[in-house]
Amino acid sequence: MFGAWWKLGMDATLLAMESQQVIGLRLAKLSLGGPAAQAEAQRMVSEKIMAANEAAMLMATGSSTQHVLTGYRRKVRANARRLSKA
Repeated sequence: MFGAWWKLGMDATLLAMESQQVIGLRLAKLSLGGPAAQAEAQRMVSEKIMAANEAAMLMATGSSTQHVLTGYRRKVRANARRLSKA
């Protein structure tokens, strides 16, 4: 019974930690300025809009909170990998 709540709590905590990593990496990239920073800023805004729309659609169609959180974590981890390479 508590297993699902535990997993949701752990995933939310990990999402918060992973998000902080991405925020730090993005701030470092944005602070350098130039075309790469401009592209990252535009990408960041468009990703946020798309992710919010996707989450709203998932919730409207009856998906679980866990499913939405898993989607956000997947996107955040992908951003962390991409930003870490540069």
